[in-house]
Amino acid sequence: MKILRDLKDYPGQLTGVEKIKYNSNYLRGTINESLVDEITGSISEEDAQVSKFHGIYQQTDRALTKERKRQKLEPYFMFMVRVRVPGGIVSSSQWLEMDRLSDLYGNNTLKLTTRQAFQFHGILKRNLKKQIQIINESLLDTIAACGDVNRNVMCSPNPNQSGIHGEVDRIAKEVSKHLTPATKAYHELWLENKLVAGGAVTENEEPLYGKFYLPRKFKIAFAIPPYNDTDIFTNDIGLIAIEKNGRLAGFNIAVGGGLGNTFGEQQTYPRLGDNIGFCEPDQVIHLIEKIVEIQRDHGDRENRKVARMKYTIDRKGLDWFKKEIEQKSGVALKPPRPYEFRHNSDNYRWAEDREGRWHYTVFVENGRVTDTGVVRMKSFLQEAARMDISDFRLTGNQNVILGNILPSDKGKLERLMKKYRVDKTELSGLRLNSLACVALNSCPLAFAEAETYLPSLIDKIDEITRKLGIHQDHITIRMTGCPNGCARPYNAEIAFVGRAPGIYNLYLGGNREGTRLNRLYKEMLKEEEILTELEKILGDYATNNANSHAFGDFVWEKNYVNPDIPLNI
Repeated sequence: MKILRDLKDYPGQLTGVEKIKYNSNYLRGTINESLVDEITGSISEEDAQVSKFHGIYQQTDRALTKERKRQKLEPYFMFMVRVRVPGGIVSSSQWLEMDRLSDLYGNNTLKLTTRQAFQFHGILKRNLKKQIQIINESLLDTIAACGDVNRNVMCSPNPNQSGIHGEVDRIAKEVSKHLTPATKAYHELWLENKLVAGGAVTENEEPLYGKFYLPRKFKIAFAIPPYNDTDIFTNDIGLIAIEKNGRLAGFNIAVGGGLGNTFGEQQTYPRLGDNIGFCEPDQVIHLIEKIVEIQRDHGDRENRKVARMKYTIDRKGLDWFKKEIEQKSGVALKPPRPYEFRHNSDNYRWAEDREGRWHYTVFVENGRVTDTGVVRMKSFLQEAARMDISDFRLTGNQNVILGNILPSDKGKLERLMKKYRVDKTELSGLRLNSLACVALNSCPLAFAEAETYLPSLIDKIDEITRKLGIHQDHITIRMTGCPNGCARPYNAEIAFVGRAPGIYNLYLGGNREGTRLNRLYKEMLKEEEILTELEKILGDYATNNANSHAFGDFVWEKNYVNPDIPLNI
């Protein structure tokens, strides 16, 4: 199949979103007209689709829906704006600017995502353009943070993990730049750059994506063993750095990861990527481009629910997919090289790199940077940024690493942590390994709470683990408000996926390395039922774990879940 150039080129029935993309004039749509329409706080449905490519999601405050409807008012429209941070590293000044914007136009908080990005919530339509202009002035952007294109490229952000970190980070940024949409729409719409004289858009404006872009979102991550802190197997493409004699030898390539699915539709399911071979560093960008092209040309454009690359691979076959990559690229992939992953969590400790600089991982519960009565995280990170003695490294686990710190400045940050009570010594291993998506009340896809509920649920589970003497055991626990999997629940040791307000499916049996999917344990549980089930299993784990397995491995070994159960029922 050739790249789609026109609606008539596709033999089947394209989805409405495909037609919107095609008719958007390379992501321009009628966004300008929607922005100046003062009658409504929303933008048109078509522009809401197009705006995703610019890093913008239209949302409503669902808690106000009934009351506003009673008053015959439209829903309270607001926008989420996501900022790309390829590799996850920003400067102190960039952090301060993001923090300032969260107060200026947002809801006074920053959200650190599971893809090393920033999210602003509660942005009103009239402030969108100002918001994005200030983001751009800080040398960051929002283009391709959402939409049917390659999203934010992830990379292990902690250089103490390996001497090759800097090189891998450089390659990740090059991949991000290479796959960024070429359209000038972003600059025209948000930065007030005008089309040049005679400004007709040509077919060459998107040499990689074309007018239809990709069938669905596309995700890429790099990991540096022994840490899988970017959960690479949950990505469309995962690249595992292979070190030899202290140098970067190349990468193992895994393809076909993705966690989103739809309840009750067995044609949709979570999937982890497959290792298909090894490549050298200078082959990476070329190979990734060809993989993107294969998905562009063969991905399903008639049913968005099965349009991710994982379904393309399963439909066409992994052998076919690998052969297609080699034919299109002219590169014969070598057999994958050995490596070892120890875990997919963050390391909560001071760590010194090979140049004598220090790095400290700050736990940010569920990635929400805010001040509470106990932990003044927003104020702490704001003051740390004003000291300008570190950079800020967003992790794939919703935390931030204060990095690149001189030995003489280490004590300054330690005193600051005490002042703002952000020390993690009293927190449980369960809490330190928790993730949650935003969910209710702003996400339009959510059936239940996640970020606002998981901390209180962990409080109750902590009572159980403390009583059993396993309070410090590091167990990954994740919660989402729907089955789309934004907080990567399906490879966690314990996971909750929302079915309705206060009701969740319970999944068990992922492993700490991020290399095994869990399985459904029980459906439609309320909190009391969740705690009853977990107390029973955690008690067994605390008493009968003779082989000292991690919790997920213990659950798997004791057959608490059936590995043959369908991944979506």
